[in-house]
Amino acid sequence: MPTINRRTLLAGAAATGALVAAARSGAHDAFTHDPGLSGKSVLITGTSSGFGRLAAESFARSGARVFATMRNLPRPEADELRALAADENLDLHVIEIDVLSDEQVAAGVSEAERINGGGIDVLVNNAGIGITSPVEVQDMEATRLIFDTNVFGCHRMARAVLPGMRAKGSGQIFQVSSQLGRVIVPYSGHYSATKFALEAMGEQLAYELVPHNIDVTIIEPGGYPTRVWVNRNRYTAELKARAHERHLAGYPRAVARMGAEDGSSRTADPMDVPRAMARLIAAPAGTRPLRVAVHPGNKPQLPINAVTAQVQQDWLGQSGLGPLINAVHSR
Repeated sequence: MPTINRRTLLAGAAATGALVAAARSGAHDAFTHDPGLSGKSVLITGTSSGFGRLAAESFARSGARVFATMRNLPRPEADELRALAADENLDLHVIEIDVLSDEQVAAGVSEAERINGGGIDVLVNNAGIGITSPVEVQDMEATRLIFDTNVFGCHRMARAVLPGMRAKGSGQIFQVSSQLGRVIVPYSGHYSATKFALEAMGEQLAYELVPHNIDVTIIEPGGYPTRVWVNRNRYTAELKARAHERHLAGYPRAVARMGAEDGSSRTADPMDVPRAMARLIAAPAGTRPLRVAVHPGNKPQLPINAVTAQVQQDWLGQSGLGPLINAVHSR
């Protein structure tokens, strides 16, 4: 087994230059083409707003059979999607799934597979939340909620769809992570912790699913002007209201900003994310990359992605697990 040393790490970092240059010189433009998704079935979590809502509409208009899932039905967002499907004759089905519920996940996936006549082609693990504060202020209620949504919810969904995908001998899973799944901004609570965990889960799944012809891609968006800011402020304000002064006292400036984040100044087009996923859905199986950074601006995670891929190959590429590792990182 090759030794991991400074030389191999530097080689991986040097290889990053080409990736960074491509991203900054217009690779973003490759996400603007609609490849057409006819014949694909796609289940998306968290479709009440943001990337999930945009993906549901976009994929259905591109010919996919879309299962748009959200919690707390009935609700106006579900009615809007059903009306859109009827008006435009889209193969779009709204199903209730709260990713925190084992029962709803099982029932929702079962209903989607019934309508589809078999396993789902694509799972988009998009549902997620943020709760912002110094880590010390994050009480166990907030910590359980964010991990249950951002990590355990994605795990529930993957376990629910994988038997059907394996029976078909193909499939695709998207883990919607973040730049903050690889880099850390202070005072962001456990958001990075959950997205780091999601990235690790996605990478491990990618290796283990190679024999089943199921691809996993981790999408790493930068900041976009979606409702994530509104929802994050609500959860964060609730945390601030119940937090103990002995924890709040150590971070007066950060605490003053809790519940008052503003994403309105962000101008990047949120459709970047559905376009990136659509391009990957249309790509041949076995060619889809493990990680895709999506944002027209800075992508600070690219050097980390390149070096960790090199480390994995140097460490395990020549071992008995080498075929799994190399199949993922050669794409």
